[in-house]
Amino acid sequence: MSSYSPAPSSRAEVRVPCSDLGAEMAFFQTALGFRLDEIYPADDPRTALLSGHGTYLRLQRDAPESPVTLCVLADDPATFAKGETLLTSPAGNRIEIAAIDPDYDTPTPTQEYILRRLVDRAPWVIGRAGMHYRDLIPGRLGGSIIASHIRIPTGGPVPDMVHYHTVGFQLIYCYKGWVRLVYEDQGEPFILNAGDCVTQPPQIRHRVLEASDELQVIEIGVPAEHVTTIDHEMSLPNGVINREREFDGQRFCHHQLDSATWQAWRMAGFESRDTGVAAASGGVAGVQVARYTGGETPEVAHGVDILFTFILSGSMVLQSNKGEQPLGAGEAFVLPRGMMTRYAQCSDDLELLEVSLPAV
Repeated sequence: MSSYSPAPSSRAEVRVPCSDLGAEMAFFQTALGFRLDEIYPADDPRTALLSGHGTYLRLQRDAPESPVTLCVLADDPATFAKGETLLTSPAGNRIEIAAIDPDYDTPTPTQEYILRRLVDRAPWVIGRAGMHYRDLIPGRLGGSIIASHIRIPTGGPVPDMVHYHTVGFQLIYCYKGWVRLVYEDQGEPFILNAGDCVTQPPQIRHRVLEASDELQVIEIGVPAEHVTTIDHEMSLPNGVINREREFDGQRFCHHQLDSATWQAWRMAGFESRDTGVAAASGGVAGVQVARYTGGETPEVAHGVDILFTFILSGSMVLQSNKGEQPLGAGEAFVLPRGMMTRYAQCSDDLELLEVSLPAV
């Protein structure tokens, strides 16, 4: 993929209106640390070019624009501009000071009973890199989590770039088809097949390279709104293999269906395969794939902050004090802490993806 590199003789400027050029110049130089590069005409200056913080400003007396808003991002806003986070120039231009790499804020999850059925006809929204997104948790539990059903209808190369996410936890589960991925410090690109999953620890660089026709994945992100940052400097693969590297206390996890071991699940009538996510994430989250093995299922409740379930195949009836809800493949539900439920009338091919935060 080609990228645009401006010629050395070109630059981009923001035109900043003012009536008193001298006062405006003094403000940007003294309060914000901008440097004066050009000023003209000499006998009665009306234009000044300032540079700083990766930006060129063209201060122009009596420019036709309304006052502008300039965001200045600093490593430590408390030591920048005497700790002020909002300033107004003599001409009324607004300057906001913020952190250049802000920490994510994970709200306390709300406890809600949520069903996401196909009959709801949740819209598919075109998102990043042309992917189609379907929201699986309306309301997102107070902003604490996002669960997306993502599809790429037409396979081939994906117009993605090396990037990373400022998150607390992120999971990609391949539901249908396959996708080729590459991750920082994890060696050469590899294929994620249906039934496989990976975690994307905070700020690990990665890239989606290629997808099959009708690729579908389930993506979990904590918190619901998080920043995606493009890394223009790193190329992947980066020639390093360090499986034990920690990214903000979490390790990369690649679980493969072909090598999975099935064992008794927390609920009678099911067996599960542990994806290894609980160990890799340091207990931040747990991810299990469970399948029905037969017999009576018990009435149970959970005690975690978030319990999300996506039905991979088959059907069941979710019984609770809210009534009986028939559910099938492609549908999802969230159960609040302490709510008694029973997975009843399970079909022989019932298979579930369950994500818990923290790990069960």
